[in-house]
Amino acid sequence: MTSIKNILFDLGGIFMNIDYSLTEKAFIELGVLNFADLYTQHHATTLFEDLETGKITPEQFCDTFRTISKTVLSNQQIYKAWNAMLLDFPLERIEWLKQIKETYKVYLYSNTNKIHYDAFIKIVNETMNNDDFNSYFIKAYYSHECGFRKPYAASYTAILNEQHLLAEETVFIDDTLKNIEGAKQAGLQTIHLTYPKTVLDLSL
Repeated sequence: MTSIKNILFDLGGIFMNIDYSLTEKAFIELGVLNFADLYTQHHATTLFEDLETGKITPEQFCDTFRTISKTVLSNQQIYKAWNAMLLDFPLERIEWLKQIKETYKVYLYSNTNKIHYDAFIKIVNETMNNDDFNSYFIKAYYSHECGFRKPYAASYTAILNEQHLLAEETVFIDDTLKNIEGAKQAGLQTIHLTYPKTVLDLSL
């Protein structure tokens, strides 16, 4: 990387381990056989995009999900299956982040939602002894709070403009190719970090 001053990180698959197949499996076990048509790592229907941009509440999401899945699942059953993808939060990646933030301006940009965020924060608090994960970044952008999401190029531009950053001086790190492509359209440098590699394998 040349002339890099800023790093914009994804969350899932970068700092937190994620397994999307566990959520699909959990919903299949609840009788939702077409879950992959509704949501995957690479695709989200309008319902999930609305949840991830804060346009609907978790309760409204559950109501609509029951309708389209033709089920009578409780909110808690839906929450538990939806959160099944959230795994562990390796502390060595946070130690690495502590070092990186001494050299670069670091930001977080995650497609997430209130259901996942609450579950994620609980895992983080248990792992980091209630240390504030968000404080490690100049700003953490969560899609359900900021109202926009990846992979749309305009979303990256909005972050650059708000933080007064130059695209060519900023690298975006994500595990999903579609999001990488959106960042490239916005002019950012990119690193597509895929399993089994982690941030510990990066040379910045």
